[in-house]
Amino acid sequence: MSNKIYTIGREFGSGGKAVGEALANRLGIKLYDKELLQQAAKDSGFCEEIFENHDEKPTSSFLYSLVMDTYSVGSYNSSPFLDMPLNHKVFLAQFETIKKIADRESCVIVGRCADYALTDYPDCINIFIHSDMENRVKAVSKRLNITENKAKDLIQKKDKQRASYYNYYSSKRWGDSTSYHLTLDAGKLGIDGCVDMILKFREIMDAQK
Repeated sequence: MSNKIYTIGREFGSGGKAVGEALANRLGIKLYDKELLQQAAKDSGFCEEIFENHDEKPTSSFLYSLVMDTYSVGSYNSSPFLDMPLNHKVFLAQFETIKKIADRESCVIVGRCADYALTDYPDCINIFIHSDMENRVKAVSKRLNITENKAKDLIQKKDKQRASYYNYYSSKRWGDSTSYHLTLDAGKLGIDGCVDMILKFREIMDAQK
């Protein structure tokens, strides 16, 4: 029996990570968010700073890539990786780490095109969490202690960044319902309601095998 994997794409401020945490806690499995970057750095030999600087960003400046590329070590610094831009090397290293984790254990993975990396995994359920702008603005404003105007600007910037990254590296469209098994409105369902829906989807999916 293969591992049960859940990938979560999310609008900024929608509560996507909170849904992932609640789902992982309900199932007694691990959640990978920033932890994925740490694991990818360990697996690839790149320093963790490189992953943090490229986290869900499609491109970086040529100069930054040129300078930071001198820190690349291990198998990712040998042919054919030598001729590859740094941001592509980082994505590939992260891509491989996602697959290693999925092969090793049942888990929840947040963002980082995990659904695309695990396209061939039949027991992977891909979820996108969204909410209306008003709810997200209030949540981000409270969490970061900033004005609602600044929160809205940040949300738009982060959403654009995540969409650009996902659309750049995957063959799908960020936030498009056809890119996922489930798209859930956390503003309407709440965190626990989203988890209930995901688990019900798993139950029905498993019953149809």
